[in-house]
Amino acid sequence: MVAGQTYSERRWPNITEFNTVLRDWKQAGSTVLLTIVWKAYDRFFTEVLAQVDCYQDDEDLERDITQLLEPKMHEVMTGYEPFYVQHESYEHESRKVAPAQPPQYDIAFVLHSDPRVKWPLEAKVLRTSNKVAEYVDEIRTNFLTCRYSPFSSEAAMLGYLLDGDSDIAFKNIEDKGSWKLSQNLDFLDREHRTSDHNRKVPEGKSYPANFRLHHLIFRLRSG
Repeated sequence: MVAGQTYSERRWPNITEFNTVLRDWKQAGSTVLLTIVWKAYDRFFTEVLAQVDCYQDDEDLERDITQLLEPKMHEVMTGYEPFYVQHESYEHESRKVAPAQPPQYDIAFVLHSDPRVKWPLEAKVLRTSNKVAEYVDEIRTNFLTCRYSPFSSEAAMLGYLLDGDSDIAFKNIEDKGSWKLSQNLDFLDREHRTSDHNRKVPEGKSYPANFRLHHLIFRLRSG
């Protein structure tokens, strides 16, 4: 069975790719989005993480951190961006027939001009720099199948690193996924890498096949 149309699909039938809008607005493209994310992390680390011991009572850690990070992103934005930030945003494009729930992003940048078009951020807790299996599986299962980010040629994974070294985490992600991780020239002073992929686009769809994934490691403890 094929799912019917949503209100948003009827209201915005013609889709554009997310980064095309960014290029029309500013030449920096996704760097604009990722600068917001890093500034929000800096503020979040100072105001929240530095005040607690993440080793104690860390139940529901991933969801808790993500929910607290999202308002920090709003705080560092100017208000003039052509997008807004939404926590637990649904991807209706990838939904199956009801009553199945559509995929849901941890955080997404959403275009004002077309709320169907989203630039997603998915988070995974890395309890140590060696435990990257769930992180890699998220990429393979969702991003590389176009289940996530169908209308954007870029997206990001946020690795919440509880214990260990970010360079080791990046190396393990690279080895486990069989992908090459490269430094992002716009964020050389950050724990930030990128990987480039050719996605398997579902038949009949015109989603971007060439796909860049950003890997951001957020340390949950200082030192």
